[in-house]
Amino acid sequence: MKENLKIIPLGGLGEIGKNMTAFEYGEHILIVDAGLMFPENDMLGIDYIIPDFKYIRERAEQVRAVFITHGHEDHTGAINHLMQHLDVPIYATPLTRGLLELKLARGAKEKAANLQTVQAGDRIEVGPFSIELFHVCHSIPDGVGLGITTPVGLLVHTGDYKFDHTPVDNWPTDYGKLSEFGARGVLALLADSTNADEPGWTPSERVIDGALDQVFRKAPGRIIVASFASLISRMQQVAGAAQAHGRKMAFVGASMVENARMARKLGYLDLPEGLVIALDQALAMPDDQVVLMCTGSQGEPSSIIGRLARSANRQFSLNPGDTIILSAHPIPGNEENVNRTINKLFRRGADVIYDPIAPVHVSGHASQEEMKLLLHLVRPKYLIPIHGELRHLKQHSLIAQDLGIAAENVAVVENGQVIQFDASGRMSLGERIPGDHVFVDGTGVGDIGPSVVRERDVLSREGFVHVQIVMDRVSRKLVHDPEIITRGFVYQPEAEELLDQTIDRVTAAVGRANGSLERSVEEAVRNFLYDETKRRPMVFVTVTEV
Repeated sequence: MKENLKIIPLGGLGEIGKNMTAFEYGEHILIVDAGLMFPENDMLGIDYIIPDFKYIRERAEQVRAVFITHGHEDHTGAINHLMQHLDVPIYATPLTRGLLELKLARGAKEKAANLQTVQAGDRIEVGPFSIELFHVCHSIPDGVGLGITTPVGLLVHTGDYKFDHTPVDNWPTDYGKLSEFGARGVLALLADSTNADEPGWTPSERVIDGALDQVFRKAPGRIIVASFASLISRMQQVAGAAQAHGRKMAFVGASMVENARMARKLGYLDLPEGLVIALDQALAMPDDQVVLMCTGSQGEPSSIIGRLARSANRQFSLNPGDTIILSAHPIPGNEENVNRTINKLFRRGADVIYDPIAPVHVSGHASQEEMKLLLHLVRPKYLIPIHGELRHLKQHSLIAQDLGIAAENVAVVENGQVIQFDASGRMSLGERIPGDHVFVDGTGVGDIGPSVVRERDVLSREGFVHVQIVMDRVSRKLVHDPEIITRGFVYQPEAEELLDQTIDRVTAAVGRANGSLERSVEEAVRNFLYDETKRRPMVFVTVTEV
């Protein structure tokens, strides 16, 4: 008797980032991707967010393999955390494997990961699953989608894709394989939804060449290009522009240098001899003869661009006449941070080029017309929109319905909602498992919960007030006036009257306290401060008995 096939979205559905999906049949689990998500503005102190692995941890012995579709952080960034619980092969194409090796090495995992190199066109047998890899065009070379043959039918997982007819690496998406899947009969298509609200076709990566040429032609001084360290195709385009305009090129930052070296070694980055020089050499050359490529397109405070914006970069500072190119779209939710960084860079005297000022970045994801073409090629019975916020998943559903797929054959779900297919291939919704955020803060993983993040937000907006009370253990009277310390609430020398009145309220609360003294004082102080200031600082009360 056949088992039900379960598709378990652990990340990437209802959000942008931390993409991860598990496929379960009987005692066998196959995992596709293990990504991270960057924190939103109100997630103070959080470095990044990873999927909740609890379901996988509890069934670690059933996991047979991990497949990584491509090398971007939102598909690879949690691999170290995942592999702490698993001892299974990781399948990846050569460039993706190279990026994973660097990431796993930095993670200092005790036991070396079992990395297996695969190519588009390969077929891998894993338990009851037969996985066929097919090439997809994206904003990084060597991306693949997966055709997964299961005992109940054929599934197609696109990974991130677009239909770029003139990609930088001259390797378009494999339309033939998609058509072949369609001819075989596809039970369900799991398809990228990131640009489901974008009409038309996503522009080709080639348009960036013309934009870079114009910027390089006009820039009077140094050119500093900020991008993701994994965006190998952008490195190639910047190198081409540098060579065409007689500039030398230097990579800045450990991740950028490591990734460029690895991509060059594997043949995915073709750099003419003598074009790339060390940063020290570049800084010693005339400004109009160099281009620097670094991280920081998202305005991250610790990145090169983030430090330059604050005049806090140790190796070099901005010079008058520098041109900075931000060659990436802001991650959803990060627009405010990016805009703030751009303003700071202008304030430092730099000229900043960013989309939509010039087409220095295009999306690597399919827009609506490409999604329609994919559906026509694959002709799935069921569609499961993946990789997007709920609004993107819903829009993808409407696109499918316009093409004749019945609404009941489209599963718009969020993380944790299990989708089941029975032996006859009929889809239904199964159990709901945990699919929450797991916050990574320094070396802590999962020890910071939503309540702590909310507390940090309150502290950042309202500050705190600490009330120190010293009491006589016998008489239960105050030994001396309470001491009040504030941070982020009021400037104490200028709020003496308010704090004196607060001390009076504390003294009165101590006198009438019935039950918990700390709770009585905390409530009295909180109510008084709100009445006086209309603000709600966090109030802490400490009682010492002598």
